Amino acid sequence: MFETFEFINEDFPWFFASLAAVFGAVTGSFLNVCIYRIPVGRSIIFPGSSCACGRPIPFYHNIPIFTWIILRGRASCCEERFSIRYPAIELLTAILFFWVWTIYSPIVAIIGMLFVAFLICATFIDLDHMIIPDRFSIGGMVIGVVLSFIFPSLHGLEEGFPLISNIQSGVSAIVGVLVGAGLVYWIAVLGEIIFRKPAMGEGDVKFVGFIGAFCGWQGAVFSMFGGALVGTVVLLPILLIGRLFSGNKASNKKTEEEDLPKGDDAEEEDVQFGTLVPFGPMLAVAGLIYFLGFHLYVDAYFADFVFNFLTP
Repeated sequence: MFETFEFINEDFPWFFASLAAVFGAVTGSFLNVCIYRIPVGRSIIFPGSSCACGRPIPFYHNIPIFTWIILRGRASCCEERFSIRYPAIELLTAILFFWVWTIYSPIVAIIGMLFVAFLICATFIDLDHMIIPDRFSIGGMVIGVVLSFIFPSLHGLEEGFPLISNIQSGVSAIVGVLVGAGLVYWIAVLGEIIFRKPAMGEGDVKFVGFIGAFCGWQGAVFSMFGGALVGTVVLLPILLIGRLFSGNKASNKKTEEEDLPKGDDAEEEDVQFGTLVPFGPMLAVAGLIYFLGFHLYVDAYFADFVFNFLTP
């Protein structure tokens, strides 16, 4: 059976990659359920999917991506509009699963799909509710460490002496957790001291630890600083646009609003990563960039840096 798999994978490389994309679309449909139900404490298994009007959605109207296109974004029973985010998440997951399969060995690719699914779920839940559930952060840490012990190839280690590679891979995952979570924790502590208010959410601390479990300490460090860069590039234009709109609205306010008392409640709050602005999506994007190929450059940079630091 394994020989047949190798034959198909070598002679028809796009066959399993296409299956990975289809599996990604189906998984994306399930992730939509998780994103909607987990934050409100509902089961992700029962009951089945239903329309906003309460009617169950038949299986033939649950085909990822295509159903939304065929029905033109509306429910067949009540013509209620469905958000374009549903097919977008399905398409995103399909593309990422396809990408992961094409750049990794089958075992690492399957583990990578789990990693990607956790990132997508945590990202959209954080965007909607400003929280990262522990099942993705702490649960992801545990799963990442366990899988690292079982499959050393996750951290680029080849099978060597019995258990040696497994232990090295597991240690890499544990170090990734400690470095990732520890780095973000101390940055959050320093930020709170400097700005005298919370600078980062606790969920972000655990989330970077989860990324470190799958990507090692290099991936955790890159996710932290790469996430900050992504946040700056994405967030800064939004803030500028928001300031522009708020400035235009301010000119139309009634003058009596200027006479309102200004106490602590009236103080304008600063935008902070992980509190008013979810930092999880930025971390997830940076983690994806690292995992989907940029790790080759990041790991080489850190290896060169450590070598130069230790060499007299």
